[in-house]
Amino acid sequence: MFDHIPLERPATPLLDSVNAPADLRQLDLAQLPELARQLREFLLYSVGRSGGHFGAGLGVVELTIALHYVFNTPDDRLVWDVGHQSYPHKILTGRRERMPTIRQAGGLAAFNSRAESEYDTFGVGHSSTSISAALGMMLAAQQLKVDRKVVAVIGDGAMTAGMAFEALNHAGGTENDLLVILNDNNMSISKNIGALSSYFARMWASKPYNLLRAGSKKVLSALPPIWDAAHRAEEYMKGMVSPATIFEELGFTYFGVIDGHDLKGLVDILHDIKDLKGPRLLHVMTRKGKGYLPAEADPFGMHALNKMVPQAEKAKAAQDSTPTYSAVFGDWLCDMAASDPALMAITPAMGEGSGMRRFEAEFPTRFFDVAIAEQHAVTFAAGLACEGLKPVVAIYSTFLQRGYDQLIHDVALQNLDVLFAIDRAGLVGADGPTHAGSFDLSYLRCIPNLIVMAPSDENEARLLLSTGYHHQGPAAVRYPRGRATGITLDATLTAVPIGKARKVREGRRVALLAFGTLLAAARTAAAELDAPLIDMRFIKPLDEALIVELAASHTLLVTIEENVVSGGAGSAVNELLVNRGITPRVLNLGLPDRFVDHGRPQDLLSACGLDAAGILHSIRERLAQIS
Repeated sequence: MFDHIPLERPATPLLDSVNAPADLRQLDLAQLPELARQLREFLLYSVGRSGGHFGAGLGVVELTIALHYVFNTPDDRLVWDVGHQSYPHKILTGRRERMPTIRQAGGLAAFNSRAESEYDTFGVGHSSTSISAALGMMLAAQQLKVDRKVVAVIGDGAMTAGMAFEALNHAGGTENDLLVILNDNNMSISKNIGALSSYFARMWASKPYNLLRAGSKKVLSALPPIWDAAHRAEEYMKGMVSPATIFEELGFTYFGVIDGHDLKGLVDILHDIKDLKGPRLLHVMTRKGKGYLPAEADPFGMHALNKMVPQAEKAKAAQDSTPTYSAVFGDWLCDMAASDPALMAITPAMGEGSGMRRFEAEFPTRFFDVAIAEQHAVTFAAGLACEGLKPVVAIYSTFLQRGYDQLIHDVALQNLDVLFAIDRAGLVGADGPTHAGSFDLSYLRCIPNLIVMAPSDENEARLLLSTGYHHQGPAAVRYPRGRATGITLDATLTAVPIGKARKVREGRRVALLAFGTLLAAARTAAAELDAPLIDMRFIKPLDEALIVELAASHTLLVTIEENVVSGGAGSAVNELLVNRGITPRVLNLGLPDRFVDHGRPQDLLSACGLDAAGILHSIRERLAQIS
């Protein structure tokens, strides 16, 4: 058990001898507990240097070792869900010494990436994909007549998503040998980890039992009454000690519950079941943050860890009272809820990340965490709106992508009164392209009935959230991750006229139209050029009159957005002018037509030409072409 994060690299001689899973498989079973201890200590050290997801990785150290010990990876396919728990996997698959670079530009990805390693069989970041992908790999192996094992590892949180059950339902109805491991570290599906439970789990996994079971089925199936009685007896027996029924009904043979920190027990049962036929599910209980006392005491708070920094930097950071955009939203939500009892707040398992903990404490009966179920979150909001309530769906930009059909079909088509507070818009930095909200302006503005807004700072965020809330119909406000600007907030719940931009500065020749928080960088460029600057506020509807006026009186219009150029806010401006028969010169600045890798947000924006210097350079380059 560790109680601190080592600042110096710990001595890990046994771990250092494992540069690939093939090396791991050369070790004696008796050496594995020491390997687990060293791996856990190294993980503490590396995440302390780099920051990153933390608790989930600590919880699966033993499971990761056992999987690579029993299965012949990478020939056997190991598919991790989400990727929060994949750091031990990265360490054991040749990336140990590069772990301190994780989430940094040019370093290791925050999640599993096929481009990074042959052991990363499937790229992840979003939840609940592992069973579907693993089933595809298993059936592909059958089609190609390749003899390999395929294992999907999914957490209890990810298992709440509909996609996981869709995959289970499909897998259970096919003749395949897929193994699904349910890593249960929080849900109370079952807490039976006693001796009796472990005994029966081992018994059900044993070859004699399964041969007997298969033989009995063959013989007794000809005698339906006897077979039905035997089958019921087996199910009753299982039901006393395990949550087998739902998985058995889906077509899986269930094994569990197993202590996920018992290395020998894990290795034994994996050996027992790996060659069994048909879909199988192994239920493993683990503890998030296992082995590190602060993480065990606060598994949610230690889900991720910021990198260790010198004391002076800590003190400086502590003095920074600038709120995050998520916190600004959370405060606004509480203020608006206090003024309107109809407000209901919904989150798909991102209450903390979306700044909703204060709301949950103050308005517990009006707070709904629907777990990892984005589609349900949107349609649930639609149902609330049908009955006259005002739902606010707090959701990350990339997570709303999963509820896109519901946004169109269940909310917008019916013109229901739902506000979407979209966090993590634009580049998110260390989490990389799986979590970057690069597309929301493009996929939102094409939907009829939907108002789309992008605040330039935290005060504008409050104004536009209030505007969207008071609007009778669907509305969306998107804002970025991280700290805001630190300006003074208007404590009122004032709305602004829909579709009206605001002029930030006057100028000549070149007009800059900024959508969202890139206004700050645009301001610097505008001052250098003595150009007018407009905070557009609305992507849909646009301030058409102002845009037409600026097009008539300026040499160049420049649109600036932290969204892909394709189909984004700049495209909306282009479409407006073309439809009006106006052909001015327009420069659209935004994210490139590629997935932007992980790194510091300011560095990524600079690389995309969206910092002040990049904006200025692009404008001057275009002016040189047209002069």
